Amino acid sequence: MSRGQSPLRTIDRLTAHQTAACLGAVALGVLAGALLPSAALVASALVTPLLVLLLFTTFIDIPLRTLGPATANLRFAAVVLMANFLIVPLLVWALHTIVPLPATVAVPVLIVLLTPCIDYVIVFTGLAGGASEKLLALTPVLMIVQILLLPVWLGVIAGDSAPELITPGPFLTALTLFIVLPLAAALLVQLGSTRSRIVRGVRGAASTAMMPLMLLTLFAVAASEIRSVVPHLADLGIVAVVCVLFAVVMTILGWGLGAWSLAEVGERRALIFTGVTRNSLVMLPLVRAVDGDGLGSAAVVTQTLVELLVMVALVRIVPHLVPDTAMSENR
Repeated sequence: MSRGQSPLRTIDRLTAHQTAACLGAVALGVLAGALLPSAALVASALVTPLLVLLLFTTFIDIPLRTLGPATANLRFAAVVLMANFLIVPLLVWALHTIVPLPATVAVPVLIVLLTPCIDYVIVFTGLAGGASEKLLALTPVLMIVQILLLPVWLGVIAGDSAPELITPGPFLTALTLFIVLPLAAALLVQLGSTRSRIVRGVRGAASTAMMPLMLLTLFAVAASEIRSVVPHLADLGIVAVVCVLFAVVMTILGWGLGAWSLAEVGERRALIFTGVTRNSLVMLPLVRAVDGDGLGSAAVVTQTLVELLVMVALVRIVPHLVPDTAMSENR
């Protein structure tokens, strides 16, 4: 075997054992962040560029020039919107009633649970064989609708404890940084790859780098955030419980809703992921703005770490929940 083949074989092994690799990346990040303050600082600075690069490598393999016609599926869009902006808020309301969150973390946790993810959900959906390209096409819609409905649902569920004003600035910044820029870059590379051998090489390298970038991102998120969680473990235990309950119930509801309303296996898998995965990293600046120096950031971090473990598990579980032979019972 030549030396040039070794990195590719390593990447192939990581992809073949992606669940173990992702769990290992999170575990190493937790250890590095907890034991080495300098590692936590470096990781914190790397999270945003790694997420942007990760989304770019995800978009690079999606046929973006035909994305509009290929994903013009109003039924799928309607089901995704119903799951995220009707079923999820009702579930969050029920959980907040049954397992009341402490006042110090209630609003931050509600902000995160009420907002669907627009970034790495696409990556995890693709890893599980879901319709990531169709979910990608809906990300601008998901972003706009959550901007409009978050203050409404937050006011209904949290009542007087909800902030009076949730500004759209952090949402729009996140949409530009995590979706528009990497999407535009991927489209330019795709267009250029038909004319230039160098650009084709860039496209191939970006596609190959997706799995290593996923592991680096998981490592950086865990390393950068674990130190804010450890001092408040006792206070944040209830947050972890609520987040686990949310993930389990939404997995079941997403599976049931997909079996009832969607025929395609990829769409049903994507529905489960979009219902479970929340906008924690994007919401962190907003939580800091409304919560100041409170425990809000630590609560968001707790949700993020719980969700990373849940996503890694769902990559393995969802293909069994919705196997390739699955057929819709309502067709």
